Amino acid sequence: MSWKETDVMKEKEKFIDAVIKAEKPFKYICEDFGISEKTGHKWKNRFYEEGKLGLYEKSREAENHPNALPEDTVIAIIQLKTAHPYWGAKKILELFKKSRRNAEVPSLSSVNRILSKANLIKKRRVKPVSVDCRRLHAHIQPQKVNDVWAIDFKGYWRSDGEICEPFTVRELVSRKILCVKLMQSKSSEAVRAVMTDLFKKYGLPKVIRSDNGTPFSSPNGVLSLTSLSAWWITLGITPDRTEKGSPGQNGSLERMHADIAREIEGKVRGGVLANQAIIDAWVEEYNSVRPNEAIGMKTPDEVFIPSERKYIGDYEEIEYPLGFLTRKVTAGGEIVLNSIRIAIGHSLRGLYIGLKPLENNSYEAYLADFILGTVDMNSCCFFPLDVLK
Repeated sequence: MSWKETDVMKEKEKFIDAVIKAEKPFKYICEDFGISEKTGHKWKNRFYEEGKLGLYEKSREAENHPNALPEDTVIAIIQLKTAHPYWGAKKILELFKKSRRNAEVPSLSSVNRILSKANLIKKRRVKPVSVDCRRLHAHIQPQKVNDVWAIDFKGYWRSDGEICEPFTVRELVSRKILCVKLMQSKSSEAVRAVMTDLFKKYGLPKVIRSDNGTPFSSPNGVLSLTSLSAWWITLGITPDRTEKGSPGQNGSLERMHADIAREIEGKVRGGVLANQAIIDAWVEEYNSVRPNEAIGMKTPDEVFIPSERKYIGDYEEIEYPLGFLTRKVTAGGEIVLNSIRIAIGHSLRGLYIGLKPLENNSYEAYLADFILGTVDMNSCCFFPLDVLK
């Protein structure tokens, strides 16, 4: 029996889905779909090599693939990615190494190719528009819940010799405290892990407001971006920094910090664990019991709603408009254009930037929809936006 005539592609896609789930032996899956094992292997192999495009009929197809990865390896990579949809190729490869110690280990580029052909790479399509760097200090005023989240590190205190340093996040319209976590590190990686959990729980804000300190801003990064704030941009979140020496621009957060200092700081013995337990109870009361004058004596929980912009995981690639050149920033903070290495910035390493061709052999450089500056191929240099004339 051949494939059903009514909707061939749909049948093929159902077949591939059944193969990936592997709930039955391959032979019985083929029987369920009314095809021979030979035909089943043909479409399975085409899918692993080319993704969904391989399921379309072709007039001629090369039968031999001498450089193809073993079938079990391809299946394993796809199964691992399906089980961990938020993980990128590097993490999938590392998990493959640990779970299949005797198998031949594919290269990172091979893993990327497999996931891309299987349509398992998350891509963000953007439509960049020119904006200047004042966008980073716009002091954007929220109109609705989740327009702006404010974040900061409150000053630390000690308890039984342990340092208690809260990282705080607050939604500005509802006044809800989203996070007060005592941190062991102020690194981009540590803050990113906390923010990822918040995004999963509450969705994505439009803007994140911070001061100009670490890890939110760096004087050595392009437009003072850090790997943390660059990550926000790839998710469609605009960084909004207060002016230096103007903590009042984040006044709502500062007032909440003053409440913590007055009610908790230095009053709890037992180190970090004891202080975190007291803080968690304090935050619960603050959000659900304590009336807030700024929102008409309601509680923050009565006003807050999760964001409509759901967090679906990090984007592994950014897809720029037709006509743009796409370049991945190397581990050394460079891009390669016309075989020439051009320094962009270490804070962008591993990310894909888009280059919009201009006249005079130059390009506008974007990170997602955020303009960074200009690449001038006459001088083989990158000029950040804030130094352009």
